[in-house]
Amino acid sequence: MINLIGKDEVLVDCPENEGKPAYTDKPIVHDYLRMMNQATFGADDSFMTVGEMSSTTMENCVLYSSPDRQELSMTFNFHHLKVDYKDGQKWTLAPFDFEELKSLYHSWGKEMSDKGGWSALFWNNHDQPRALNRFVDIQNFRKEGATMLAASIHLSRGTPYIYMGEEIGMIDPDYDSMADYVDVESLNAYQMLLEEGKSQEEAFQIIQAKSRDNSRIPMQWDASENAGFTAGTPWLKAGKSYPHINVENEIQGPIFTFYQDLIRLRKEMPIISEGSYKPAFEYSKQVYAFERQYEDQKLLVLNNFYATEVEIDLSVAYQNGRILISNYEDAEVSEKILLKPYQTLAIYVN
Repeated sequence: MINLIGKDEVLVDCPENEGKPAYTDKPIVHDYLRMMNQATFGADDSFMTVGEMSSTTMENCVLYSSPDRQELSMTFNFHHLKVDYKDGQKWTLAPFDFEELKSLYHSWGKEMSDKGGWSALFWNNHDQPRALNRFVDIQNFRKEGATMLAASIHLSRGTPYIYMGEEIGMIDPDYDSMADYVDVESLNAYQMLLEEGKSQEEAFQIIQAKSRDNSRIPMQWDASENAGFTAGTPWLKAGKSYPHINVENEIQGPIFTFYQDLIRLRKEMPIISEGSYKPAFEYSKQVYAFERQYEDQKLLVLNNFYATEVEIDLSVAYQNGRILISNYEDAEVSEKILLKPYQTLAIYVN
């Protein structure tokens, strides 16, 4: 957490046992980053730097990542991965708040675009449960949900990151017992939940959903023992899904090839890699949509975050556009578009 390296030199009492203001995003952090950058990676334009930011602000991330500041190339923030925290608490069970998620993506996307900052875009990392389990009905729409989540960041402004296994649609391991978990945070949280009065079953369900071990299981290469990850004993046992969700099965499948298409488009089209960001269809209760612009080109990206269909009235500007990519083969451009469950659709106008 690079934004925590600057501390107040005077020790003060913090209100309500909350010490973060004393060590988070202090002004001197910007000085330290600039000094480090100039003495190391900043001397060579071929280097890229990224900072993981704890409890940061949009204003600071603009400063950290603006090229003229010479601090970092881009920043990670985690606000969007707290939208399923009930009352702001991680160790709870709650559906994700789509309105909050959409608002965060729009505010950060527009602010970083308008003020020259740059975001690292991601859904998964080693400290988070798998995004598919959090945001998608994986029993019925795993492939559609995986490709929609991918498009929602790979077609946006910023640099998208792929965490191991998301390119094949890996999901949480669905362990059966607390004995399967090794993450110390999860083990401590389980005891805390019991002390708070939760039953063993209730506490275990929360750990299943929120443990960091969900994303730390072995990469699922094939259907052999330990998912083909090792002939030895892995730190964590493979998840239940590895016999059918693995690289060998998925490498020619719709999720992996969709990721390939997204990467190719970003390399080929400046509107994706360099274009501005503008929120679209902000009124929608289930579609996260945004518009990219570059010179005289426009790209509208529609992402249905739910397992139900939703109709969108397309503006005249896009009715003569062409479909750049979709995770449904029968997608068409018309005055009204019926988005299917977890459909993503990008319409390009030149």
